[in-house]
Amino acid sequence: MPFKIIASQCTSCSACEPLCPNVAIWEKAGNFVIKPNKCTECIGDFHEPQCVAVCPVENTCVIDTSVPRSQASA
Repeated sequence: MPFKIIASQCTSCSACEPLCPNVAIWEKAGNFVIKPNKCTECIGDFHEPQCVAVCPVENTCVIDTSVPRSQASA
């Protein structure tokens, strides 16, 4: 399942955007969002999701259980 950013908790610090290996994070109306079909939870790139690792506000980048996990490209 991809991650999502809780908009009400996002401080718009932009720490997550440059670290996403899939370019799935971008700014929208002053907050950062994660495009679910691009998020791979950093599987295959890092041991932990980079958005979670760098976010200064705990539990702002969370698993989006409403969207199925993306499949790795062949």
